[in-house]
Amino acid sequence: MTGNPRFSPRLSPRLSLRFSPSYLAFVLHRLSGVLLALFLPFHFLVLGLAIEGEARLDSMLAWTEQPLVKFAEWGLVVVFSLHLILGLRVLLIEWAPWGHAAMPDQSMPDQSMPNQSMPNQSAAGGLRHGWIGGGIVLALLAGFGFIAGVL
Repeated sequence: MTGNPRFSPRLSPRLSLRFSPSYLAFVLHRLSGVLLALFLPFHFLVLGLAIEGEARLDSMLAWTEQPLVKFAEWGLVVVFSLHLILGLRVLLIEWAPWGHAAMPDQSMPDQSMPNQSMPNQSAAGGLRHGWIGGGIVLALLAGFGFIAGVL
């Protein structure tokens, strides 16, 4: 008995893209941007306290000595580093001479030939995936460097 091909247990090509390193980089870049945007009002509050007077600022700075706040500062450094590196990745992908923009006449494989791959797909894909992994590692290293300097 053969199964229905429409209900294959394999993931469709479109769905499998959601589990790729590029999609992970997309999600991490957007999420880190949202977290940085949520941080800004708190940052402006602290700057406003500095204007109000020295006593208010000193009380806020004393509050920041708590371990939970120190951990949040570490997270902020990691999020900022991640957003910066993944943003540079986006610029690299947009401006580098590869992919569809570099070869508009050969950008899509011929559908009549099933084993034909996209030109420069392996070189560009390897560099992009290396950039994603390297960005995550550098962001975590920046965070660990920050926390080592704080402690």
